[in-house]
Amino acid sequence: MCGITGIMHFGQKVVHHDRLRAMTAAVTHRGPDGEGTYVDDRLGFGHRRLSIIDLSGGHQPMLNVDGTLAITFNGEIYNYIELREELKRLGYRFQTESDTEVILHAYDAWDTACQTKFNGMWAFAIWDRRRRRLFLSRDRIGEKPLYYATFDNSLLFGSEIKSIFAYGMPCIPRTELQEIYLTLGYIPAPNTFYKNVLQLRPGHYLLAEDGRTSVHEYWRFPQVHESDMLTDGVKVCAEFSELLHDSVRLRMRSDVPFGAFLSGGLDSASIVSLMTEYTDHPVETFTIGFDEPDFDERALARDVAHCFHTNHHEYVVRPEILEDSVIGVLRHYDEPFGDSSAIPTGHICRYTRQYVKMALTGDGGDEVLSGYTVYQGEKFAHQYQKLPEFVQKAIPCIASWVSRPITGNLRYTTNRIASVCSAAATTFASRLINKLAYVRPAIIKEIAKGLPGMWPVEDFINGILGECCYADSFYKLMYFQFTVTLPDQMLRKVDRMSMANSLETRIPFLDHRLVEFMATVSKDLKMPGYRRKHVLRRSVARSLPPSLLSAPKKGFSVPLREWFKGNTLDNQLEQLQRLDFGLRNDVIRRVIDDNKQGRSDNGNFIWMLILLARWSHTAGYG
Repeated sequence: MCGITGIMHFGQKVVHHDRLRAMTAAVTHRGPDGEGTYVDDRLGFGHRRLSIIDLSGGHQPMLNVDGTLAITFNGEIYNYIELREELKRLGYRFQTESDTEVILHAYDAWDTACQTKFNGMWAFAIWDRRRRRLFLSRDRIGEKPLYYATFDNSLLFGSEIKSIFAYGMPCIPRTELQEIYLTLGYIPAPNTFYKNVLQLRPGHYLLAEDGRTSVHEYWRFPQVHESDMLTDGVKVCAEFSELLHDSVRLRMRSDVPFGAFLSGGLDSASIVSLMTEYTDHPVETFTIGFDEPDFDERALARDVAHCFHTNHHEYVVRPEILEDSVIGVLRHYDEPFGDSSAIPTGHICRYTRQYVKMALTGDGGDEVLSGYTVYQGEKFAHQYQKLPEFVQKAIPCIASWVSRPITGNLRYTTNRIASVCSAAATTFASRLINKLAYVRPAIIKEIAKGLPGMWPVEDFINGILGECCYADSFYKLMYFQFTVTLPDQMLRKVDRMSMANSLETRIPFLDHRLVEFMATVSKDLKMPGYRRKHVLRRSVARSLPPSLLSAPKKGFSVPLREWFKGNTLDNQLEQLQRLDFGLRNDVIRRVIDDNKQGRSDNGNFIWMLILLARWSHTAGYG
């Protein structure tokens, strides 16, 4: 796990070491254990190392024996031992025990098709001196980031955007993306919030040769016809269990101490339960908590820790940390990132790093198992649309009317009922936007009114869905999450916060074999009726404590609604209303007031606005 950077000049000039070192220094936090550079006239690689495998022999950039290939690599290839044996049978000899050398020989043996051999997470660059060709690759699911830009007749790339700007490229924000950000809370690949800076999409690779660059796809999320989905529960549960066991086994390969994140959910608890089968030592587990009971899952995590005899650690997050969190998010994401769960993720990573260097997580379980409550919403919408039209229209109106004289949780609940029922009667694209947005889409339109050249979020959503072959909205949601939400929100969040604290995280649920298999499982087996995570419950989760199996889903979220209702963060709200960053201040004031008075839960949206406002002024167009 590391930070990588690189320069490829298309003209005759050679790489300046000072610029390459500046780009590499910008991602020092991703690799505090070592630094290296490689220059071949017009080509330069930089590397910062966080050593997890082959602590003494895996230094980078790495060259093959005859110097015809060079690599800078971020990530882990979990099946590197098996691939090394296969390559040995082909006649290759190895100088190290590292997975990096396996990638080099795999490329020499199979060219760009080597990507299909790897089980892991990665972003790497290989310089092929024989062909004078640069090969950039990003893993199938998008666990590891890779940004690139064409500037100054050169191709620049790095694990984070800050490396590209460290070269000297101008920082020019893309203001036309603000509506997409205000709806999603992030900017999806291949776009970024900056002109001329792009993300390499998951499952894609880039080739640069003869002064030209081209991007190609080597993997995509499988789309199986609804009628061909698997329905045999016994076989599916058995295959799922076998794949998840093997994924955990592979991801426990490490030469450094490791542990696991443990929440009160089924996913992380299942990973911890499997880890205990592959070690003779107690697993180190780490939990984040809050003083607000509705958001705190420490009691459930303790039940799991007690059940599997782990060495358990807890950390509590309080509102006083918000200012530091704003600064940290803007520093490490390089652009506004509005998912407030980045706050506790950053704190649990920092806390965990005090004890271990690598941790397994339960992330990805909701995507693989179609376990989010929004999937229940899609099943509900299918039934709701069978009601008479006048009933469909009447229910949300009644719920909104009932909510007016009340406050607190009951009002939030009735507002949620009104929103869900209103959305259920619309098209899938409209429902999706309602689900993704932290406030009503009409408020977003109102707050951004007057901004020139805006890219409507509807156009973006419809563009993604236009590539989806599914007719059933349940599977459309699954496709969208794997294509957009998972790589651009969840995985980006985990990567930045873990690497900000020099901690490697590994995600067993996102083994590509497991992803590909579960994509073929029927929705009625994944969710019979409205029962979430049925396949997991019928297999691996059988060993979990009963308290966990019966607990409602909370999600890894922050009590921003309550934090912004109190007085502790009034200075943040006052600063937000003072800053002029192109959005309507009167609407912002109304959003803040509705949250303070308990009329709406606008906490996460206010967080998004704070980040956007602060970044806008830093970026120089506020």
